[in-house]
Amino acid sequence: MTSIFHFYKDLFDKKDLFEHIIKLEDFSFNSDLLSCINKGVFPDLAIRLNKDKSIFTGGELIELKDSDYYLVSSFNSTIPTAKKSIDRIIKGESSHVKQQMELAGDDIYSMPERNVFYLVRGRNKKKSSQKIVLVDGSFFETIGTNDLISRSFSQVLNERLKESGKEITPELELLLTEMFSEQENFSKVRSVDKASVKLRFRIMTEVKAEGNILNETKYPEIKDNTLNLILPYHTEDNKEEAQKKMNIVFTKEDLNKMTEIKLKHHFNGYFIVYQTSL
Repeated sequence: MTSIFHFYKDLFDKKDLFEHIIKLEDFSFNSDLLSCINKGVFPDLAIRLNKDKSIFTGGELIELKDSDYYLVSSFNSTIPTAKKSIDRIIKGESSHVKQQMELAGDDIYSMPERNVFYLVRGRNKKKSSQKIVLVDGSFFETIGTNDLISRSFSQVLNERLKESGKEITPELELLLTEMFSEQENFSKVRSVDKASVKLRFRIMTEVKAEGNILNETKYPEIKDNTLNLILPYHTEDNKEEAQKKMNIVFTKEDLNKMTEIKLKHHFNGYFIVYQTSL
């Protein structure tokens, strides 16, 4: 069986390694849990799919975020999300991700939509401390990606119109929403006649203080020198499901070394945290 819980168990069992590795990608991840390993391309890691998905589906996608500060490093080209369609990742038969997953034995399209997690490490060199969190993508995706993009472009347009003394009309705002809500619509390389260069727009996403899980002021529950698993806790069913899976994967001795915390997100309700000391 494989899942994000088994992945966290692997981190838990090897947590002493975090003191010595220079880069997060240097961690000795258990390759038996993984169907895909990449560098610089999303996903950095992918969990193998289970044939029996009754309890653990597997298939989670993981992006590594490493920083020398208590700040989540910027997201280059990809906007953080809670889920991602596998079709948006695998484009064509020659896809390196597709080839790896098939070699690992995954029936890739048996789970067309995947949960996304971020393995985040931040360090405070002055205190010689670090925080490591394996966090569900919904912690960062507090509004829909399409809405985030269109509203950002709307701000740009409003600023330009305001400078010229004009106002945006409802019709223009609707058109803007339709045209600039999908990242793929403007992230392609564009070639213009007689131009000697091509142009491509890229999105870089940075977390606000309220979304920075490493922020000591906003989220003091995430203590120095701890390893944390952070999952949505929007209903009691969420909590019961998380506890059930933790009890399957971890021994009672392991669980006794963890603290269960109810964490309040500033924009997105509650999350449950399983925290252990490094």
